[in-house]
Amino acid sequence: MVQIPNTPAPPGAVPTSADVARLAGVSRATVSYVLNNAGAVRISEPTRRRVHQAARELGYVPHAAARSLRAGHSRMVLMPAPAFPVGPLYSRFIADLQGALSHLDYTVVQYGTAGPHGDEAARAWAELRPVAVLVPGSGLGPQGVAVLKRSGARAVVTLGPQTVEGAYALLVEHEAVGRSAGAHLRDRGRRRIGVVVPQEAGLEGFSAPRLAGVRQAVRGTGATVTELPLAYDEDCAARLAARWRGLGLDAVFAYNDEYAMLLMRALQDEGVDIPRETAVVGADDLMLGRLLRPRLTTVRLELPSGRELAELVDRAVRDPGAAPGTHKALGATVVHRDSS
Repeated sequence: MVQIPNTPAPPGAVPTSADVARLAGVSRATVSYVLNNAGAVRISEPTRRRVHQAARELGYVPHAAARSLRAGHSRMVLMPAPAFPVGPLYSRFIADLQGALSHLDYTVVQYGTAGPHGDEAARAWAELRPVAVLVPGSGLGPQGVAVLKRSGARAVVTLGPQTVEGAYALLVEHEAVGRSAGAHLRDRGRRRIGVVVPQEAGLEGFSAPRLAGVRQAVRGTGATVTELPLAYDEDCAARLAARWRGLGLDAVFAYNDEYAMLLMRALQDEGVDIPRETAVVGADDLMLGRLLRPRLTTVRLELPSGRELAELVDRAVRDPGAAPGTHKALGATVVHRDSS
């Protein structure tokens, strides 16, 4: 290997790979091979340690833009922040996915919700030249997908209720959540079922299909379904609970566990007996639901693991010419507990 004299970088200068090479006593090519994890070149372990130690001492990190130019694409996976409120289940899923992508040597960048949306937002995302984009919810259309691909994105993956031309689709079937809850209540003899519909903006894409799923489950049984608008607020829940007996409902699917816990507490404050007068079902299977009394019946959502989704992204990046596929990303199973 070419030996380079060990001379320090000028004070205050931004460290370069040449500085790392001087300090480690190796060539710049060796520094590049080591810090970019090039598997095609054999580098001894002592040399690798010297390069990493020199990089740490100097505070050197590889230049992402330069690496992208050499590779022909970046290693950035862009994840626009969802425009809807997220709960613990979604947060855990995203954290798992980010970790799995990092293990595959991708850099995950979250993009804020301020500014344009949908296809217009895709233009802003494209400016960052990501190699892949994971888009939660709906709003991105074929034009936005085309903009991203023309800018160099090798994979565009949508997580939502419908497919988008040109993108890999992870279909999130929220009707299945509502059907599972509705079938459980139907099978337990409940015939006057309320369904909580959150009033918070951005949740319509989840709440509407869950409501439709409950209606599908009880169709032809003589059971009625009553839509119950509810804000995630104690006062709003208390007002709904105060008129509960007048509604004549004997069950409620409360959208998810958080709304279920909010409403259940308000109903108990009004003296409504759960489950004798009203059965309550949530969704997400949060730990807090198991700590309530009565314990909360819930719909457990079966999401793909972060590793599975990360591997799908990696395959799409390595084979950008493959036809985008469709994958179901959500199953639903009722966990029966005391509240129903």
